[in-house]
Amino acid sequence: MKKIGFLSFGHWSPAQGSQTRSGSDALLQSIYLAVAAEELGADGAYFRVHHFARQLASPFPLLAAVGAKTSRIEIGTAVIDMRYENPLYMAEDAGAADLIAGGRLQLGISRGSPEQVVDGWRYFGYRPEDDDTDAANMARRHTEVLLDVLRGEGFAEPNPQPMFQNPPGMLRVEPHSEGLRERIWWGAATNATSVWAAKLGMNLQSSTLKTDETGQPFHVQQAEQIRAYRAAWKEAGHAREPRTSVSRSIFALVDDRDRAYFGRESQSEDHIGFIDPNTRSIFGRSYAAEPDVLVKELAKDEAIAEADTLLLTVPNQLGVDYNAHVIEAILTHVAPALGWR
Repeated sequence: MKKIGFLSFGHWSPAQGSQTRSGSDALLQSIYLAVAAEELGADGAYFRVHHFARQLASPFPLLAAVGAKTSRIEIGTAVIDMRYENPLYMAEDAGAADLIAGGRLQLGISRGSPEQVVDGWRYFGYRPEDDDTDAANMARRHTEVLLDVLRGEGFAEPNPQPMFQNPPGMLRVEPHSEGLRERIWWGAATNATSVWAAKLGMNLQSSTLKTDETGQPFHVQQAEQIRAYRAAWKEAGHAREPRTSVSRSIFALVDDRDRAYFGRESQSEDHIGFIDPNTRSIFGRSYAAEPDVLVKELAKDEAIAEADTLLLTVPNQLGVDYNAHVIEAILTHVAPALGWR
């Protein structure tokens, strides 16, 4: 069995053919798609966060709204860029969203990728410390603070003359949601950061992009990353079983719309590129084919086989109805044949 959810970047633009022409469209349709996905039997509704872009940005109002409108589906992010985050304020927002959702929040966080503006986190008021070599260290510091705060232990000295009566002892960030600390995921681009995440007791999210460390096909490198993560988790001695997810663009060509939109993706291959001048990255291929062909191709993907959760990246600008169709086609025509359902 494998959990299957969707991942939306929440793009919006007034371009011809776009069904999400404004920020309002992107947000509201994200809620509608999560509701539709739950009705179809999908397991997760995940959203990417990008700042200074016509995409989903502030995640917690959206996550809270999805949590209020659904009852079963996991809701999450993949990922939130921790360079931009105040970890204490984030703990409050995440705790509130998780309580509204009844403990269904799966919070994916990471260093993030290059953004729309230079050092955008500086506009949000954050600065690397003097001994930091880059902003990635700041993201990891913010993460470690968040993880500590989510444990729910008191750390703040109470006012001896408070406006409201305090419980005894040091105070913690409220509202606290029990169990959320174990539902934090780290989006790792390298084997080393996946090992770091395992040591800290975070679940692992691996996307359709990672640092090219061996020159092997993308899915092989990603599978090795997951195995390295699991080995580090076991060595750390954590009591629970970890979770791992991979993201893929997968389209079952079952009607003329599918063939018109994605028929040319049938010959897709991995790509090599540079997300910054010093980092050679490998981008995973898209999958698009008739269901029987798709099943054979996906059966060879080592990373999907290793992961317990698969996130389907959806073309959100094509609208809720079509994206629900994309999800349903995978759940109906592909997942059972591969033993995922």
